[in-house]
Amino acid sequence: MNRIPAFGWAGLLAAMLCAPAALAHDKALGQWQKHENLPTVVGADGQSHTATCSGFPGTDPAFSFWTRKGKSKNLVVYFEGGGACWDNLTCTFPIAAGMPAGVPQFFMPAIAPGSTPATYDGIFKPDNPANPVGDWSFVYIPYCTGDLHAGSAVQQYFNVGNPVLPLPTSFTLQHKGFDNFMVVLDWMKKHMKEPERVLVAGSSAGGYGASVNFPWVAKTYPEARMHVIADASQGVTTAAWDGQTPGRGSWNMQLAPWVFGSNPSAIAGPDLLAKGAQAYPRAKVSQFTTAMDSVQIGFYSVMKGYYGPGGACPNPAIDWYQQMSTKLQTYDASLPNFRHYLAGGSYHTTLRSPSFYTEASGGTVYADWVANMLAPGKRAQRHWVSEDCPTCLMQLPCP
Repeated sequence: MNRIPAFGWAGLLAAMLCAPAALAHDKALGQWQKHENLPTVVGADGQSHTATCSGFPGTDPAFSFWTRKGKSKNLVVYFEGGGACWDNLTCTFPIAAGMPAGVPQFFMPAIAPGSTPATYDGIFKPDNPANPVGDWSFVYIPYCTGDLHAGSAVQQYFNVGNPVLPLPTSFTLQHKGFDNFMVVLDWMKKHMKEPERVLVAGSSAGGYGASVNFPWVAKTYPEARMHVIADASQGVTTAAWDGQTPGRGSWNMQLAPWVFGSNPSAIAGPDLLAKGAQAYPRAKVSQFTTAMDSVQIGFYSVMKGYYGPGGACPNPAIDWYQQMSTKLQTYDASLPNFRHYLAGGSYHTTLRSPSFYTEASGGTVYADWVANMLAPGKRAQRHWVSEDCPTCLMQLPCP
């Protein structure tokens, strides 16, 4: 029998000892990992933060989040959507199973049991060859606080009469979306080291979360190339809702002071993303929306009806459309690093949907448009331009 040299035994022993770790790493690669039972942390803002969902009566207040390790050195931070609530009316009616037609549903109060990002389409399909972030690592931040991932408040609300849910006369909600984000960001800082490119994205309420929270991510990873996608989050709000409690003030929004200043209520809802783009001129910042997004119009209708007057047109849908399209064009003209994709139709969100790969009403398939946004170099920059469906910037008359 041939003798194995000493260095051969050492190499063989090292391989045997490392094999389990390598196998474990390979197994974790591409698999979603759930993180729960999260500790209280001192966040990037220097304050103490404990993660929690809303605590709406009858729901689980536990908060958790998901991560997936990718092959590349790039990172997606995704904020989940799920409505919003800010007063007795909107907070009495959560999104819940079994609601009959006609009963409003304003916000997701808890993380749905059994939910996992592995079931989603769009950017969450790593095996789709058209996915521009298929090999990126992911951090998925669920949404269960009704505050656009930006609140740090505890509020008491009064039941206005939900016909289905057995609610007490009054109840307390934890608007702690910013606290949850701080807990997740603390984990990211410890485990997601120095990504080369970062995409901060979110859909619906999560798009607002991405808009206002990406400066914290940029501060955590100052060397990374930063990209932002707000999906179906082109805020049209009223001045009264932005500045009042109840209203946006119900949440005690915690916005990065070096970007938004010390008085967040002074910044109109539609300008939050623009403020971030202005503060980070090297970041690529974008907005996706359909021209008549039914969900965004629905929320604006509530604001206009209870926190009016809003825009000049009394029709909420036309009013929303006029303000939305004007803002997008204004951002394009004033912000060199901002682009938008304005699609036809009235559907809501695309990043978790098959429509991410089929939407082409602006002229380019949206997945390809995002790929141009993420690609480095001047050539890619020339291909990344704002796109609108042929009729999406028509002047709609106010009835």
